[in-house]
This record gives sequence, structure tokens and C-alpha cells, in this order.
Amino acid sequence: MIGVKRNRYGRPMRTAALCAAASLLAACALIGSHAIKPQPASAPPEAPPPPPALPLPAETHHFTLPGQQDDVVGEIQVTSASKEDTLPDIARRFDIGYEEIVRANPGVDPWLPGEGRQIVVPTRFVLPNAPREGIVINVAAMRLFYFPPHRKGEPQEVYTHPIGIGKIGWSTPEGITHVVAHVKDPVWHPSAALRKDHREDNGEDLPAIVPAGPDNPLGKYEFRLGWPSYLIHGTNKPYGVGLRSSHGCVRLYPEDIEKVFEMVPNGTQVRVVNQPYLFGWHDDRLYLQAYTILEDDARDWQKAQKKLLSRALTPPLQAALKSAGASIDWQGIAAVTHEPRGIPVAVSGDGGSIDAELAAAQHVQNRIPEGSNWDGNDDTGADGRSAEQLLSEREPASVPASVSRAPGG
Repeated sequence: MIGVKRNRYGRPMRTAALCAAASLLAACALIGSHAIKPQPASAPPEAPPPPPALPLPAETHHFTLPGQQDDVVGEIQVTSASKEDTLPDIARRFDIGYEEIVRANPGVDPWLPGEGRQIVVPTRFVLPNAPREGIVINVAAMRLFYFPPHRKGEPQEVYTHPIGIGKIGWSTPEGITHVVAHVKDPVWHPSAALRKDHREDNGEDLPAIVPAGPDNPLGKYEFRLGWPSYLIHGTNKPYGVGLRSSHGCVRLYPEDIEKVFEMVPNGTQVRVVNQPYLFGWHDDRLYLQAYTILEDDARDWQKAQKKLLSRALTPPLQAALKSAGASIDWQGIAAVTHEPRGIPVAVSGDGGSIDAELAAAQHVQNRIPEGSNWDGNDDTGADGRSAEQLLSEREPASVPASVSRAPGG
């Protein structure tokens, strides 16, 4: 007799009945028309599309003026620094000078801006208050403007480039002169006073004659002017562009002087002005671009600023304001001049602000703009050490006014 399992109360256990019921249920599930199927694994979520590529940077040195009533050219741009970039690297890439890019980016370390740091590229300019002919140099902006001849009724063009100018004691003179000669591969004859100054600044002696070549501070091209002691020339130290580091001459990047050398004929007028505050009319608004006042500017900008600024409001600008029914925002002007950034800001009607201008700026790729004079190569051998040396050389140097000067530097 088969033994029957009993529970703790002596009753028989229903194991067989339970097993039979379970088998019957399983069979019914298999027979049904909607048998349970294993669910496939869910597909991984699609990766988000890559962000659209930033636009190419806009041209920074050549502009066509829409009309004689327009005084503002170019656009403010913003780019992102790479791991290897310094501010001088970005400055040369976009054809601006050292002081321009440092002024536009307060608080940013010029030598270690940091990968991904957003850098303001101040490539919008108010034209100097001067006749639009020949070469106009604004020493306060450390910038050269060339207005080539044009026929009446045709749009006027302007080319603009950053420059290095004379340091304190060797200031670049103001006034009007003209180009008298073009010299390729110039030979430099530094004066005794200049060699003495160089020895005091750098602890090294300059030869009396420096032949053409990579060690010549005049670079590969020079314009001789009606002022015998001063030149417009290239440089073998590109980091000096945008600094007060010369002995009175005007320096351009090597790639810029080469192009200007080709365009500008002998006899071209050269006008040098010192305009730290520039008013200009654009899109029915008055703009102000403010630069740092040069250390040796004798005008009392602190006490007579409003009076001096009012002089910069030319009759055509006053007429444009009246025609537009706009008033001057003097509070906005005070804000712009208090902390000069070299960025044009609207100062008529409701006014504007630096923040508003930067918010509207185009974000662009960190690369050389199309049409640039520079191809990215540098045969001058310039490096960070030479840049720091130039920065130290820009400190004030006392030179008697009677000291004779020779072209150079």
C-alpha cells in the first residue's frame, strides 16, 4: 500500500491535486491564441544631434562704406579660446592689437585665458574724425585707416589695421605729412640716443647699422615720410603691434605692411590724430567708442571731459541728431568713458550699454577670417618671451626733447 503523506494535523496532503491543476493551467496558456511572448530589449535612445557649426568670422580689415553719413564699420565678434591660445595669438588671428583685445576682455589672463573661455573680439570701429583720404592714424586707438581714392558716386572703401606706436618719451607725432618713398628690405641706422635707450631698457648694445634680415626691427617694408625721423614699417616682433613700444615710428604686422605697401602710392597724405573718444552715426543712432587716454596726453580729460567731448560732436553729427529728433544720453556717455572697452555703444535716444552690444555679438569660429592678409605662418621667430619683453619696454622712458632722433623702432 502506497503511503500517504500527512500534514502535522494528520490530514492527507493534496500535492497530486495541486500538481495536476498547475499542469492544466500551463496547457491552457499554450493552447490560447495569444500566447505570452518574450518582449525584445528596448532600443537605446538616439544621441542628440551635434550642435550646428559656428559661422566663420567676418572680415576685420576691409570695409565698404554705405554712405558719407555712416561712421561705423565692422562687427563685434565673440570666439572661444583653445587650450594653447593666448590673447595675443587671437589678436593677430583677427588682425587686432594687444591693447585692443586686453581692453575688451577685462579680467582675462592674456597668457592663459583658458580653454573654452569666451573672448570678445573688438572688430567694430568708429572712423576717426578726419577727412577720409589717404592714411589716417589714430594713436589713441593704435590703429591705421587707409582710404584709397574713389570716384564720385562710387562707394568708398577703407582698410584698417592695428599698429604699434611710440612709447612715452618717444611719442609718435601728431599732424599732417605724406609718404615720400617705399623701401623694401630696409637697412636700419639707429641713432646714438636710440642705442642708449635700448641699452638701458634691455642691457644690450645695438650695432650702428642693422642690415636687412630677420634681426631688423623695421621688418621687410617701410614707408619714408615727410617727417625724416619717423617711418611706417613692419616689424620682426609682431607682439609689439598694439603696444606703445617703438621709438616714435608706426609698426604694422608683417602681413599688413606688405599689403599696405602695395596699395599706397608715394605722395599719399598721412594724418596723425589723437582721439580717445570717437562719436559716429550709424542706423539713425549716435555711437561712442572709448579708448584709454594715453599717459602723455596733455588735455585735462578728468576736469573738462564734457567740454572736450562736446567738441567731438561735429556739425554733421549734431545735424543728424536734430534730424532724427534724438537727444544725447550723457549718463550713458559717462558709463562708456568711465571704463573704456574700445566697443562702440549707442548713446542717443534710449542709449545702450556694453552688455547689450555683447549680447548681440556674433559667436564665430576661432580661425583666421576669409580674406585676411595672414596665412597663419610666422617667419619672425616671435614667441611669448619677446612679447613679455616688449611689455616691459613700454614703461615710461625719459628722453630730453632736444635729443636727435633717427628713423627706427
